[in-house]
Amino acid sequence: MVFSSLTFLFGFLPLTLAVYFLTPLKWRNLTLLIVSLLFYGWGEPVYILIMFASIAIDYVHGLLVEKHRHDDKKARWFVVQSVIFNLLLLGFFKYWDFFAVNLSLIPGVNLPVLGLGLPIGISFFTFQTMSYTIDVYRQDAPAQRNIVTFGTFVTMFPQLIAGPIVKYKTVAAELDHREHTTENFALGARRFCVGLAKKVLLANSIGSLWDSALAAQSAGTLTVLGGWLGLIAFTFQIYFDFSGYSDMAIGLGRIFGFTFDENFNYPYLAASVSDFWRRWHISLTSWFREYLYIPLGGNRGGVGKTLRNIFIVWLCTGFWHGASWNYLLWGLYFAVLLVLEKYVLSNVLKKLPRMVKHLYTLFAVVVGWGLFAMEDLRQCGSYLATCFGGGNGWSGSDFYTLKSYGVLLVILVVASTTLGKSLWQRLPERPQKIAAPVLMALALVVCTAYLVDGSYNPFLYFRF
Repeated sequence: MVFSSLTFLFGFLPLTLAVYFLTPLKWRNLTLLIVSLLFYGWGEPVYILIMFASIAIDYVHGLLVEKHRHDDKKARWFVVQSVIFNLLLLGFFKYWDFFAVNLSLIPGVNLPVLGLGLPIGISFFTFQTMSYTIDVYRQDAPAQRNIVTFGTFVTMFPQLIAGPIVKYKTVAAELDHREHTTENFALGARRFCVGLAKKVLLANSIGSLWDSALAAQSAGTLTVLGGWLGLIAFTFQIYFDFSGYSDMAIGLGRIFGFTFDENFNYPYLAASVSDFWRRWHISLTSWFREYLYIPLGGNRGGVGKTLRNIFIVWLCTGFWHGASWNYLLWGLYFAVLLVLEKYVLSNVLKKLPRMVKHLYTLFAVVVGWGLFAMEDLRQCGSYLATCFGGGNGWSGSDFYTLKSYGVLLVILVVASTTLGKSLWQRLPERPQKIAAPVLMALALVVCTAYLVDGSYNPFLYFRF
């Protein structure tokens, strides 16, 4: 079940809200736990067992870490056990077939390919539960003694499937005591509607252009202009798809009394690749920085160790996204760019006009999305080769495509900037109060019409 489905919008969500707010305060965590398990098990009931195992093991290990805090060696060992369990869980379901196929290329090695389905959201909830025992060990948050409350943290349906990755210490206090106010409900509902519109009206609409570019490549008719139009389309699709989902998740969290950290901050306004990764999927980059990069030593210990740490983190970041070589190459690609910016291009970038830095960043990011979007390396190489002059420059169909998608592309460019937010904030308070519910209702009606009329409604980050 996805947030942008009619089943969720007009079935699951209204019933959940009714049951949740009719439940006495002391039982609301239990209610949220039950509805979250129903949400998760909607398509894959068997994988609820994995969720139960994750809850039980990390709950116990959090208590063990706190109990043996006076014995650092023993407490650290329990943290290691928790991390190993979560990595094995993630590794078995997500990476077994990748390693089986590649290691079986070695003479004498023959590992079975299991073909297991990937539990939805496993990359997100395993990272969240790992953060719990680490936070308890660091004394950033107390161990949770109520297993229902801990289960609520692990399974909370607003961010369970595709993030943002919520660290335990961020919501520890709200799990036990949170406010349910009319203002929070209204702000959360407004944020949800914004995210829904971004996903349904923008991401889905431009996604068809990316699909057309892939179809043209398969047919051998892709041109240089058509290739770049396709990459630009995917650049917008993945942003409005994922940031739209994050908006919906943050909005739902607010409705239920939780304050989730922001996950995007207008990344396509970045003036460097480093700046881009401070703005894109913030919860993931901050997770890797806090729980991997800094423990490895960060930028302490000289240039050699810093380079090592950067490459380790970015190879892990790429591999986190999927069990395929293209994701590893994508991580390596950004690692190289970040190293170049840090040690080679730093002074050059400082002297360049902001517009030039912005264009350089967009070019680097768009090419990176090409690596990210195509798991088949031959297809990826062929597509990118066409973009860089390996095919005809353009065709008549490219200009028809520009004409068909021109207005949408302009809207996407504007929507990627702070212009809309700035104009909204300039409105006096009273017009805002009048316009907000009208715009929310309009967004819901138009999105519903699109969902009823169309069948194209993927969520790109569900596969991670």
